[in-house]
Amino acid sequence: MISKLNPPIAKKKPKQLSIHNHTRVDNYFWLNDRENPEVIDYLNKENDYYKQMTAHTKTFQANLFEEMKSRIKEDDSSVPYKYNGYWYIVKLEKNKDYPIYIRKKETLDAKEELLFDCNIMAQGHAYFNLTGLSVSPDNTLISYGIDTIGRRQYTLCVKNLITGNSYNEQIQNTTGSATWANDNETLFYTQKNPKTLRSEKILKHKIGENPNNDKLVYEETDETFGVTVYKTKSKKFITITSYSTLTTESRIVNANTPDKEFTIFQERIKGLEYSISHYQNSFYILTNADKAVNFKLMQTPDTDTTIQNWKELIAHREDTLLEDIDIFKDFLVISERSNGLNNIRIRRWDTQEEYYLPFNSETYTAYTGTNVDFDTTLLRYGYNALTTPTSVIDFDMETKTKTIKKEQEVLGGKFKKENYVSERIWATATDGTRIPMSVVHHKNTIKSVSTPVLQYAYGAYGATIDPYFSTVRLSLLDRGFIFVIAHVRGGEYLGRPWYDHGKLRHKRNSFTDFIDCSKFLIKNEYTSNTHLYAMGGSAGGLLMGAIANLAPHLYNGIIAQVPFVDVITTMLDDSIPLTTGEYDEWGNPNNKQDYNYIKTYSPYDNVEAKAYPNFLITTGLHDSQVQYWEPAKWVAKLRDLKTNDKLLLLHTNMDAGHGGASGRFESLKEDAEEFAFLLDLEGIKS
Repeated sequence: MISKLNPPIAKKKPKQLSIHNHTRVDNYFWLNDRENPEVIDYLNKENDYYKQMTAHTKTFQANLFEEMKSRIKEDDSSVPYKYNGYWYIVKLEKNKDYPIYIRKKETLDAKEELLFDCNIMAQGHAYFNLTGLSVSPDNTLISYGIDTIGRRQYTLCVKNLITGNSYNEQIQNTTGSATWANDNETLFYTQKNPKTLRSEKILKHKIGENPNNDKLVYEETDETFGVTVYKTKSKKFITITSYSTLTTESRIVNANTPDKEFTIFQERIKGLEYSISHYQNSFYILTNADKAVNFKLMQTPDTDTTIQNWKELIAHREDTLLEDIDIFKDFLVISERSNGLNNIRIRRWDTQEEYYLPFNSETYTAYTGTNVDFDTTLLRYGYNALTTPTSVIDFDMETKTKTIKKEQEVLGGKFKKENYVSERIWATATDGTRIPMSVVHHKNTIKSVSTPVLQYAYGAYGATIDPYFSTVRLSLLDRGFIFVIAHVRGGEYLGRPWYDHGKLRHKRNSFTDFIDCSKFLIKNEYTSNTHLYAMGGSAGGLLMGAIANLAPHLYNGIIAQVPFVDVITTMLDDSIPLTTGEYDEWGNPNNKQDYNYIKTYSPYDNVEAKAYPNFLITTGLHDSQVQYWEPAKWVAKLRDLKTNDKLLLLHTNMDAGHGGASGRFESLKEDAEEFAFLLDLEGIKS
């Protein structure tokens, strides 16, 4: 039993926040200062309280961690892929947290060349992330980004692959990614605003020169846009793309002439989204032009790319979302989504003959993988399902035969896919809309009012949570839990309209969809409100905060990971990361109508004096996406107002950011903590 401990109580320092003739009083606004020792002291006290309240589960947490770790093949490597004459491989070694990057010239039997050993590079850092590896066309140089804080502000570096030495010219505050021109000495990269972290500038660096002299190529002055740079797969063009939630604009320059000026591909038009790929003498444009809500594919000569020249290649369909394309010398591969399910469509350029890859399950995930080689008949794709580990498959588009290159191994000897059952079920929302759910459980688990269920969702940005396999999740399934993914509006599971109906002034649909799914599970005796749990992170943490205010009686416990819960205050502060770029997602509360709508659901603003479920709330001190003070303030307000003695725990990782711990095993410890919280509430001790 947990002994009664007094939780930390945050001081109240009322601050009035007024706009639109309305005043909110924020008693915990002062927590918005990570440099304030009083703030750090409060977070440390919350961490101490968390440790004390979960001390009785420490052994269980450790056992869960070892159990999760035991399923992972510690000595492992990725399926090699070939690019520009070299095979590239990522290795993982036993008892090491971080990957090792290598390559081999021409054949897999060739001598191994070490690119990076992240285990060595991470020494002395509580957090480490390597990203954005980009090899020069002549294979002699590689650019890469390093983050040792967790705020996604990467230092861009360049290494000589012949000598093994890195250049002195380190470039600060970048996205970590960079793109080589074809001259092997010009590098384009994206720089972030040091305060808001918005990707706002494209600069050009010449190898060997002082980064302070780098030339500004493009600056995105509209604060609602970000900017990125990449090279087309044809290697002919460098592309700069400005993007917002609803609008894109690209600029191009020939990769052979990087010092020439970029030209606009198609100027921005509010609401016009497009992405471009290049093949032979044409660009292929995935776009929502002409009200193609689910997108269509168009083609234009690379000599004149304005929208007047775009010709339709694949028409818009109301029942099918066109998600992406992969271009090969002889084939066009189209990734689609219909009725929530992934489809991969293959078309020949010469005869227009086409066919779909066959997938038979009702709940699965399929996606094209690393396909950097242009002149090949092999398509690499991945496949997994709630009951099926991930496979990496090479499919010969010419012979229509497939080779499974790798199937994820689940170690420990206990896992057998036939021991698990999955299904797709549909709830009916309050407005009559049918909401799909993907469900998985052990075959011996009986659905009943006493069966524990963990219901998960995200529901924002058009991000779809597909029914994916997880070795970690087995620790719940093997202990009698049912796991449910609620495909609520706000994602794109059922196409782009599914997203449109779950954002801006339709945002409440995401919350009521989740609640209606919960009611369905209870009504149909998958579980009951004393055994139903909810989990979500980031924007999914907003979902958790909203359902806790709207229907706290439905849940015994809620896990909110790095939750975005102080929506109005954050969206009114254009000095912090993400705000200005997200007006088209949440609305702009500087507008009175948006303010009033957000005010109806913002979790922090709607905390009331009532009984709340058990809570585990996590955050990272250096989080760049959701600032730590949002969950901290939320917990402080919940402590003050909630009327019952259910658990309310806040755990702040003082060394990490939005993604949590960086090591593959350290992150498992966080999973073990969360699962121990759920299992302890269920009275499951081992």
